[in-house]
Amino acid sequence: MAHVNRKILVVDDDRKTVDLVRLYLEKDGYQVLPAYDGQQALELARHKLPDLLVLDLMLPKIDGLDLCRILRAETQVPIILLTARTTESDKLLGLDLGADDYVTKPFSPRELLARVRAVLRRATTETTPPEPSEVQYGDLSIHFPGREVRLRGQLVRLTPKEYRLLEILAKEPKRAFTRLELLERAFGFDYEGLERTVDVHLMNLRRKIEADPAQPRYVQTVYGIGYKFGEAGRHD
Repeated sequence: MAHVNRKILVVDDDRKTVDLVRLYLEKDGYQVLPAYDGQQALELARHKLPDLLVLDLMLPKIDGLDLCRILRAETQVPIILLTARTTESDKLLGLDLGADDYVTKPFSPRELLARVRAVLRRATTETTPPEPSEVQYGDLSIHFPGREVRLRGQLVRLTPKEYRLLEILAKEPKRAFTRLELLERAFGFDYEGLERTVDVHLMNLRRKIEADPAQPRYVQTVYGIGYKFGEAGRHD
């Protein structure tokens, strides 16, 4: 699964909010650790070592700001604050305490999901090698700056969305992407289309770059999850 090793601690005293956030995160492949008060969240953070916290400010037992202050003194785990407080001073206080981002309630779960991804990407930037400008997979070559795709030296004409989907997959070969993740990264998290849209675009892409679209060499299906870019020379 795309994020099978990433653990997200979701902390809110409103169980409906936790359940909603958990639904979206788990659908995208993350493991979710739920907590409903600050003390429980602190214990989970110390013992389960999550990769990111989604933290409500208004919590019983230990307030969200106090929890943020404690955790930041102990760890550099990324923190996204959920806040119903809309004044600039409240938001700045959370950021000054070391939070990485904040989302104001009421919020879009898809926006929160996009922010989770963005914060995790920033957190790993220092250890991530630079992206290649051009890659070669078997007979397929992709030149990213020029947005140019060639198959056995011949230019392949792709639509902008077909190219974007190919680019996302090819830049992280062998990583399994969910349909929702591909939809949001290729079309934007505010896009209101169906996840089936991804299947249609990738089906058309396969017709253009695969010798046998029924047995794809490049754009492979990961059943029950979504898609990945396969290793050259291998088939599903």
